[in-house]
Amino acid sequence: MASTAEHLTSTLDGRWKEVRERTRSELTDPRFAPHYTPDLAEARAKALEQMRVLASMGYAADGFAADHGGTGDAGAAVVSIEMLAMSDLSLMVKAGVQWGLFGGAIENLGTKPHHDAYVKRLIDLDLLGCYAMTETGHGSDVQELETTATYDPSTGEFVIHSPTPSSRKDFIGGAAQHATVASVFAQLITAGPGEERESKGVHCFVVPIRDDEGNDLPGVSTSDCGYKGGLPGVDNGRIMFDQVRIPRGNLLNRYADVAEDGTYSSPIENPNKRFFTMLGTLVRGRITVGGSAGAAARVGITIATKYGLQRRQFNAPKSDNEVLLMDYLVYQRRLLPLIARSYALQFAQNELVAKFHDIQNDPDADPQEKRELEGRAAGLKVANTWHATRAIQEAREACGGAGYMAENRLTALKADTDVFTTFEGDNHVLAQLVAKELLTAYADEVQGMNPVDWMRFAVTTVGDVVKKRTAAQQILQTIVDTRQDNEEDGSLFNRGTQMQMFEDREDYMLSTAARRLQGAQKREDDPFDAFNFVQDHVLRAAQAHIDRVVLEAFVAGIDSCGDETAKALLNDLCDLYALSVIDEDKAWFMEHRHLSVERAKAVLRGINERCRSLRPHAETLVEGFGIPEGALGSAMLDGPGTDAVRMATVPR
Repeated sequence: MASTAEHLTSTLDGRWKEVRERTRSELTDPRFAPHYTPDLAEARAKALEQMRVLASMGYAADGFAADHGGTGDAGAAVVSIEMLAMSDLSLMVKAGVQWGLFGGAIENLGTKPHHDAYVKRLIDLDLLGCYAMTETGHGSDVQELETTATYDPSTGEFVIHSPTPSSRKDFIGGAAQHATVASVFAQLITAGPGEERESKGVHCFVVPIRDDEGNDLPGVSTSDCGYKGGLPGVDNGRIMFDQVRIPRGNLLNRYADVAEDGTYSSPIENPNKRFFTMLGTLVRGRITVGGSAGAAARVGITIATKYGLQRRQFNAPKSDNEVLLMDYLVYQRRLLPLIARSYALQFAQNELVAKFHDIQNDPDADPQEKRELEGRAAGLKVANTWHATRAIQEAREACGGAGYMAENRLTALKADTDVFTTFEGDNHVLAQLVAKELLTAYADEVQGMNPVDWMRFAVTTVGDVVKKRTAAQQILQTIVDTRQDNEEDGSLFNRGTQMQMFEDREDYMLSTAARRLQGAQKREDDPFDAFNFVQDHVLRAAQAHIDRVVLEAFVAGIDSCGDETAKALLNDLCDLYALSVIDEDKAWFMEHRHLSVERAKAVLRGINERCRSLRPHAETLVEGFGIPEGALGSAMLDGPGTDAVRMATVPR
């Protein structure tokens, strides 16, 4: 008979639970044991060795179409790489670069000749690649990359060139040592007969950078980024190109092509739409980064929770027994809301992965659904990575000096995940992307509205835009319809009340952001100044949207649980998540009369009540994360005098 923890794991695992179980089994292999290896050469060699073990297991096949040598299970591919974050984030990133970014660019931006030439080889690691997008001068602003790919019709070649110091490809995983080929993003410059040469925007090219002996090819200069804040197993490097010639066929030409005479063609006429369509096909990387950050956060929280269940400090009054850390309310307040948020985010991540999988496997997918997917991926990447940064730091502090010891893993988790807040897009930029996507719903309607028209529009339309259900629509709507909205403390535990508060906040923030933007556009001559004026408001609207999406996913996740005991725990966790979000933005709710002073105090009482009721189940809750015992890699959890984990966490 399954335990409550096993029921929690099964519910949290979601649609790809079999893939997660298989990966857990694989992570019990001693070769994947967490390790502390600060030496770059050793860490990089180990990560590549682990990659080869994964390749021999057929690990990467899910991420590629059956026609190209894979299985076509896009959701399984994301989930399996996410699970690697429980073991080693360097391995997760290196796998993500090889199979998700480099391989994803080849498959999604290339055509049959590219698939035939590269995909099977990169799956099997017979071809090691890197993803050369970011430049020293441009990271998130990909449209303004400076690297050029100029077509020479006399030879039928593209000339790849780095025209300025700031055009150097920078922070590129694999570029320092292991990659022999790069997928290079560059401005495509060409001209057909009788035309003036011009840039057609950023496109992707396959560019060899090293020979089989690891030497730079002519015109290519690579260098090593060296030591970073974390991720020692990832060989980040830099690349400069000096008039490097590649065949015309090395343009990944699914969305655009150049004929022998230099004539440019594309099935997508609008340059901006073409650019965002190309980048949209690479959304898998952003989804994987967010999910992996969430997995790392769950590892850190589990270590701190288990430590709090064995470490004692100070005697209780009239007692000779020291008190367990987890019995202190302050310790519960530090960790239990983070556990609740981890469950919430994982349910939201599961929905995102399922949506991504379904769109990837639907050749006729609605373009609007693709745009919504990109916005959701950006929003959850923001939520997951900021949560990881906060949660792992809190876990480290909660373990005191022990948490600072490398053998207990928390410092490595903290260092390795720190870059995730800017990896695959800076979080503040991505939050703006989320808000802009929501604001486009108003773009046509708000033009030229007077205040009376605007208010009529806001009342009748804004709510419909905001309240589009993201999970199990009928369940969620029923819950909202049965809400209890009153001043009693108990109403804050009513799910419909919680959901309505989240919706009302998002509704108000988004509609007022749109109205402020409308006013700024009339007042400011420069469009940048107009948007900059409301940027703070836009970011808060995005956060409110993300919070609402996550809460809805949590509610739908609870409904999918088949065990009543586990479901009761999930309901209490959901209360804790919702009340914690309300408490964090309590000032807004009070300013806008959603909370009175007394009811605001009730929020705090509610959080404390849920912490106390969940305290006896703390171990069950973290066991519900489904982290294999060997993947925790924390010596202090084995007690003094044990060497098993210690040996795996020091340089050899």
